[in-house]
Amino acid sequence: MSTPPAEATLSRVIAMIPWIAARPRASKDDIADRFRVSRAELERDLALIMMIGVPPYSPGDYITVIDDEDTVELLFADHFKRPLQLSQSEGLALLAGSRALLAVEGSDQVGSLATAVEKLERALGAAAVAIEFGTPEHLRVIRSAATTGESIEVDYWSAGRDATTTRLIDPGPAFFALGKWYTDAYCHLRGEDRMFRVDRVRAVRPSGKYFEPDKCGAREPVFSPRPTDPRVTIETLTDVSWVTEAAAVESITELPGGGQRLVIAFGERAWLERLLVRLGATACVVNPPELHDLGPGAARRVLARYNL
Repeated sequence: MSTPPAEATLSRVIAMIPWIAARPRASKDDIADRFRVSRAELERDLALIMMIGVPPYSPGDYITVIDDEDTVELLFADHFKRPLQLSQSEGLALLAGSRALLAVEGSDQVGSLATAVEKLERALGAAAVAIEFGTPEHLRVIRSAATTGESIEVDYWSAGRDATTTRLIDPGPAFFALGKWYTDAYCHLRGEDRMFRVDRVRAVRPSGKYFEPDKCGAREPVFSPRPTDPRVTIETLTDVSWVTEAAAVESITELPGGGQRLVIAFGERAWLERLLVRLGATACVVNPPELHDLGPGAARRVLARYNL
């Protein structure tokens, strides 16, 4: 099983904490089922929870995980129990982050986190503030189809090609990663597994056809490169380790004079352009040579739109 992106893992772990805290001696099987992870993944998540703490990070400043083989209980440092004095901007940031956690699959929509969000909304007078996190229009239908094993016909917009196609898919369990909802589905049009961003689904229609649904809830990375997908070698002047969370980086080599050389697999040219624009002038393509000007060319087109 492939490891999910670190951001998705962190979101799940933080969403898991209030759910476990509200259920002392919670069953590991119940937790794994709730958050659609294997027992092995759950053990890794629990290890991460034990690393969550507050300054000065002395032994009593961390969350304690009481692991009794088949059950789990959390104990919190005294700091976590103290009332917070938040500015309005800090409160809004906390509200946005909390709402994002409630969008993570497995979060308790009526539990302690949801209750805290309601209290924070009232305190800030922000109940009417709309903060959209991972709630695309067709998420519920796709989740249902993944559970019942119903193939669905979707109209899907591809950002890389700027085109909408109609295709029949067998959706897998939807999951939240890198701020978006995805489903790893078998695409009958392409005859292979493809990753679909749920917010790019423009319409969903029942097909009357069925498949064996995925019972384990296994997830693949947001992009799973195939051997036939192109690769690009990029050299940077600075450490850009964040790219490993946004791209399928196959190797990183530290350069003698500083900086890094990265080999990245990609599927769409437009996606690579956006990555290079984000990296800016500190990075350049060294292989293949025909893509050397891809980033600067994309940047010039963006600037031309704003007459800069």
